[in-house]
Amino acid sequence: METLLSQYMPLVIFIGVALVIGIGLLVIPFIVAYRNPDPEKLSPYECGFAPFDDARMTFDVRFYLV
Repeated sequence: METLLSQYMPLVIFIGVALVIGIGLLVIPFIVAYRNPDPEKLSPYECGFAPFDDARMTFDVRFYLV
């Protein structure tokens, strides 16, 4: 039993380190993130048009040419 455990110990350590790094990379941005958004950052952006207009207004097709 001792030899079996010693054979798999590097694999267990590798998986443990991978889990710690993976979970750390997911959690650290929530801890370090800037949490004071301004109203300009929270406002909707509508590709150059006013965000709330009539749905039947005419618009320039040049915006949508690829």
